[in-house]
Formats: sequence, C-alpha cells, structure tokens
Amino acid sequence: MTVNLQLLAILAYSLALAGLGIWLARRVRDASGFFVAGRRLGAGLTFSTFLAANIGAGSVIAASGLAYREGLSAWWWVGSAGIGSMLLGLWIGPRIWEIAKREGLLTTGDFLEYRYGQSVRTAVAVILWFAGLAALAAQLVAMSQILTWVLGAPTWLGAALGGALVVAYFATGGLLASAWVNMVQLVVLLGGMAVLVPVAMVRAGGWDKVVGSELAHGLPGFLNGEGSGWVLAALLVPAFMVSPGLLQKAFGARDKRSLRLGIVLQGVVLLLFACVPVALGLLARVHDPSLAGSAELAVPTVLTYGVPAAVGALALAAVFSAEVSSADAVLFMLTTSLSKDLYKRHLRPEASDRDLLRVARFTAAIAGAGAVLLAIANPSVVGQLTLFYSILSVSLFVPVLAGIYRSRFGTLEALATIAFGVAVLFIVRLSDLGDAHRLLDPALLGIAGSALAGALALGVRRLR
Repeated sequence: MTVNLQLLAILAYSLALAGLGIWLARRVRDASGFFVAGRRLGAGLTFSTFLAANIGAGSVIAASGLAYREGLSAWWWVGSAGIGSMLLGLWIGPRIWEIAKREGLLTTGDFLEYRYGQSVRTAVAVILWFAGLAALAAQLVAMSQILTWVLGAPTWLGAALGGALVVAYFATGGLLASAWVNMVQLVVLLGGMAVLVPVAMVRAGGWDKVVGSELAHGLPGFLNGEGSGWVLAALLVPAFMVSPGLLQKAFGARDKRSLRLGIVLQGVVLLLFACVPVALGLLARVHDPSLAGSAELAVPTVLTYGVPAAVGALALAAVFSAEVSSADAVLFMLTTSLSKDLYKRHLRPEASDRDLLRVARFTAAIAGAGAVLLAIANPSVVGQLTLFYSILSVSLFVPVLAGIYRSRFGTLEALATIAFGVAVLFIVRLSDLGDAHRLLDPALLGIAGSALAGALALGVRRLR
C-alpha cells in the first residue's frame, strides 16, 4: 500500500507539472520570452524560481547524505548557497541586470562577449557545457534513487523518466514556464518538508535525543568535517554568485527592486532550509546506522521508516519536486550555452528568432539525453555536483566580477584567468593535494590562481 501511494503521488505530480509547463508554453513566441521571460518576472516569481533552482539534489539528497556521515557541519552545503545568493542579490545582480537591459543581453554568454569578445564567450560555453552535463546528471541520479527505492526500478529507467519530465515542460516554455512551474514546486517542497521534519523528529524522540545520539558517535562539529564545514563556502559561495543559469534568471527580473527583493529573500530562506538536510541525515542515522556506504539513501530511509505512509508520500513528492526544479535550472544553462553561445554565434549568425527558439528546444532534448547517459555511467550525486561547482567557480568568478567593475580588464586577462584557474583546479584534484590541509581546497586554490593570473596579465599589458 505504501509503495502504491508513493508511486501515485509521483505520477500525479509529474503529469501535473508537465501539463502546466506545456500549457504555459503558448505564451512563449520568441527567443526573449524563452530565455528571459520577456523581463517580466516580479519579486514573487524571481524568489520562487531562484529558490526552486537552489533547492535540488545537492540541497536535499547530497546534503542529507553528508549530514549522515559528518553531522552538523553539513549545514554549510546549503548555507553557503544562501550566502552566495544574498551576495548576488545585493551586489552583482543589480549591476549586471542594468547592463543586460541597456545592451539587450539575454544570456551570460552575451555579457561575456559584450565585455571581452567572442573568444571568451566560446571558451566559457565549451567548458561549462560539459561541466553542466555533470550537474544535470546529478539531479537525474537523485530522481532515479527515489524511483529505485520506491519501485526497485533500475538506475537507467529512473534517470530516463526524470529527464523526460524536465525536458517536456522546459523545452516548450523556457524561463517563463520554468518560473511558474517552480512556484508550484516550491509550495509542494516547503509544505512537504514542513510536515516531514517535525513528524519524523517527534517519532525519533526529539531533537535532543537525535543530536545526542549522533554526538556519541564522534561526528565532527559545526565548523569542521572531512568533506564539509566552512571550507564548502570556498566551493559554493562563488558558484552561486556567478552561475550562468542564475544570472540569466536575474536578467528576467522586471526591475532592480524585484531582483534584489526576490534573490535576497530566497537567500535568507536557504540559510534556514540548510537545517532541513542536517536533520534528515541525523534522523536516518537513528533509523539505520548501517548506511555508511550508501549515505545518499538517507532521505528515502526517513521517508520509509521515520513517518507514516501518508506523510511519506507527501514528502516524497516534495523531494522529487526539489530535484526536478533544480534540474530545469541546469537544463536552462545548457540550452542557452549551446543555442546562443555556439549555434547562433558560430554556425548560423543569421539565424532568425524562430530558428533560435527551435534550436533551443532541440538542444534541451539533446542535453537531457546526454545527462541520462552520464547519470548511468557515474551514479554519484556529490561527485557530479562537486565537479560542476568547482569548474563554475574557477572559470567564471573572476571574469564576471572584473567585467562589471574593472573596465581595463580585457580579453587577454579574462582568458588567462579561465585557463590558469581550471588548470590549477585539476592539478590539485588529481594530485590529492587538498587532502594535506583544508586550505588547499581545489576550488579555493583555483580561484586564487585565476585572480593571480588575471592580475599578472593586466600588469604585463600595462608595461608594454
């Protein structure tokens, strides 16, 4: 009966999302509507589409698994996203929105070309397209884990079904459909979690008992963990400030007030929501202390053993909602990159608005299929997302900030920051240097190397 109820909840919810997205697609008739929703998003839709994008497989599945292994220090996974989001809303977002509206820019790639030229736009598009596939695959892996737990379905089937759902509503309606669907997803997500966590905590004996039992197992404190703690801020804060998918959502805001209010408020909610996966991970440890090798199953464990069947079905729809909403945000970035940055810029500069819209929709299907294959090949949520966030931070953080605030920072400097930052990242990752000390984190060193390379290139150019 439990399985049937959970399956019914997922199927009904999936069909409702797909139907809503397809119905909204009737209002999308040009590229501007698809890519930036005609710049019509008020504070409410900006809030919901950002928050839904930022609470996904990483914020629920990966962070809960991290909490299962390392305790309270897992707060920093979602907490760092909240900090980065607030900095985006208060600092970077309003300025880049102003430039985008004035110059008619639709994507982050448009901004990079406006500021640095075609070469930088192309370099970033190629790098992030392959990294973005890893992030989309992570969302599909998380969806497949839910379906595997409920139905015993193989990974490939769960990933394929999840990919088909996201492509169905996003490919037709773009940002406009995504924003409205995200609002529905957010209501289901927050409502489900608001019921799940208190009920599960009461059935486990209360917060003091749960935390007390975990501390007895010698888990790390709030600031430090082997794979968590404050050092996650180096990986995630920059990524959530300059993510192309998030910046493009910011371009869709109606005005700067809507942008600031929507993004900052969702950042505050992320800081609070960061406690939810921590609680779920600790609760899962109480119910099944033997999950160490499969910690990413912490959430399904709580849904099955920690709450009544009806609450579990509601919460399952909430978790599934988080994964779908985050997947469409990544698909948004991939579609933009291939259709605008590569196809229109290099293959068919003369492509009409209608041609671009058709290619964007086709690209969404291609990206979804590629992510399904990658999810089958590497079914790890944390591993896929860590790679994505690392590449995102080291390749974009310095060029975007310098592009907004340093007029003398040019093409040579931007290319130097991208090349050196990515090179440092992979050298540190492959050498396991990061294991020697927490400050030798690959993303942190990559950003530092990126900034150093840009400063040196700027200095050399001035001396000539």
